[in-house]
Amino acid sequence: MRYCVFSGSSPGTRGAYADAAAELGVMLAKASIGLVYGGASVGLMGTVADAALNAGGEVIGVIPQALVDREVAHKGLCDLRITASMHERKALMSELSDGFIALPGGIGTLEETFEVWTWAQLGHHRKPCGLLNIAGFYDGLNAFLDYTVQEGFLRKEHRGTLLCANEPASLLAAMRSYSPASPLSKWIGRE
Repeated sequence: MRYCVFSGSSPGTRGAYADAAAELGVMLAKASIGLVYGGASVGLMGTVADAALNAGGEVIGVIPQALVDREVAHKGLCDLRITASMHERKALMSELSDGFIALPGGIGTLEETFEVWTWAQLGHHRKPCGLLNIAGFYDGLNAFLDYTVQEGFLRKEHRGTLLCANEPASLLAAMRSYSPASPLSKWIGRE
């Protein structure tokens, strides 16, 4: 069992973000759940990886050569996979993972999270996707997603497949008990 963690390559402005990343890394290791992540040594990415490694966990980094060239690759991982492109990176991270967690992060974190969530909606996988909503980081996003349901652009059933919790233990519990939505037509109004 492995979970992919998407997160910022920066630490953010609140210490709570790094604290939660470290807590998640330790919890994954103690639960014998391997960590798959973006392979960097910086920001929340490096924090979650270091915490999992220090707790004896399996950590697989997946990083494109361009970022290795910028010297941000983590040199102490169990396994570092280097890809030719960001597209290959995301595909390999998905292939290696049994679920996905988004810590706070920027547009890269959001893009990765939305891509795997979209793949779930389209039936390409049945893996849980979740947001770790540290210090309310994802409150605005959650409100927007609820609005997309209200406005008829996202099914309520599909909205419910993006899990969210305010602390790592709750999110991991929700992911363990995750049951994918029944297959539905993606298109609203075409039943």
